[in-house]
Amino acid sequence: MRDSRQRPAAKRPEFRYREPHERRILLALSALLLAGCVNMSSPTKLAPGASAEAIRAQLGEPTGRYAMPGGTTRLEYARGPFGRETWMVDVDAGGTLVKATQVLNEATFATIKLGMTRDEVLRTIGRPSKLGYVGWQKQTVWNYRYASPFCQWFQVGLGADGIVQDTGFGPDPLCDDVDVPHLGLLRIR
Repeated sequence: MRDSRQRPAAKRPEFRYREPHERRILLALSALLLAGCVNMSSPTKLAPGASAEAIRAQLGEPTGRYAMPGGTTRLEYARGPFGRETWMVDVDAGGTLVKATQVLNEATFATIKLGMTRDEVLRTIGRPSKLGYVGWQKQTVWNYRYASPFCQWFQVGLGADGIVQDTGFGPDPLCDDVDVPHLGLLRIR
């Protein structure tokens, strides 16, 4: 006879067989998530003089490499299309850390001048978050998200020759406060 104070036996969860394609998708998503975590480490934890191996262990593979004057190399660590940080890590010819700088800020944007080349812009602020094109001006527009209380992004207009024709700030479309479909979702205020 069962004691009335005993709890009934807990049900075991049912095993759900996953289709092979579901398992592959889950595995791929997990790998992407882990890869993103490696690259989210902060360069501020690295001391000047850190070795190339220490930099790679802390930050992963760079998103860009640029030759700089004096034999140094600039390693770009962009934080993705929705990221608001890009770190430029300068290493000397021996591969040791000279300095690390977060370049997506208004002070660095102010150094982007008319007449600069595409390569100079890349060496200064890295790859853009998003590319656009203005047909009537025949301009490619590079957009850079950055930490701003006004939810704006920095824009660089490049002519067909790869020369900076204009720069400016504009509203980041991700911050639109309009009730319109966005990526298949409706934003409600």
